[in-house]
Amino acid sequence: MAPIQAVLFDIDGTLVDSVYLHVDAWRRAFADHDLVAPSWEIHRRIGKDGSLLVEELIDVSGGDPESSDLASDLSSAHDDYYGGRSDELTILPGARELVRRCKDNDLVVVLATSAPEHELKILRSLLDVEDAVDAVTSGADVETAKPDSTVVALAVERAGVAAENAVMIGDATWDFVAANDIGVRGLGVRSGGISAQELLDAGASEVFADAAELLERADLFTH
Repeated sequence: MAPIQAVLFDIDGTLVDSVYLHVDAWRRAFADHDLVAPSWEIHRRIGKDGSLLVEELIDVSGGDPESSDLASDLSSAHDDYYGGRSDELTILPGARELVRRCKDNDLVVVLATSAPEHELKILRSLLDVEDAVDAVTSGADVETAKPDSTVVALAVERAGVAAENAVMIGDATWDFVAANDIGVRGLGVRSGGISAQELLDAGASEVFADAAELLERADLFTH
């Protein structure tokens, strides 16, 4: 197995406890349009490309897929609801320490997310690990987010390593579908609410409860 030289971190659900705020924001957004998008249907799509998420949930809720404004209105409402509760966001156990441990071990650290810039600004401020981060991706960098592999490929490129020398740490199946597609190994965490078996089936090589448990396996981050 090739040595790890770079660690690519997803943020939502991996480093920051934000998944269920996103679920609630989407649920409220659909309710505003008299559409019922069940929380479980929303949750299983968190981390997926936003346009795909909305398109699928419009179908699930019985909305009009031909409406030219519906998807945009739903996204705007989600942003308003999520932004209004951003003060409730918290860092997941061990997240900040894990990022710093990777940096202390001379690994390249990349925040490999497709979150929009306005959300990413809040997340980065909360994490407060800028001095340990070498590169960042965001939704502004790609047209299509995970499970498309573009954002992961970009993170590898910005890390300056080969795909086989990078590892993706994430909480959603989409993280590993995207990573595996370009030959990047994956380590999963259950802190986003997805089961270990689902993460393994999607391509994660190992799964941990959260960043705190992963931090205990320092041997995974030495080279």
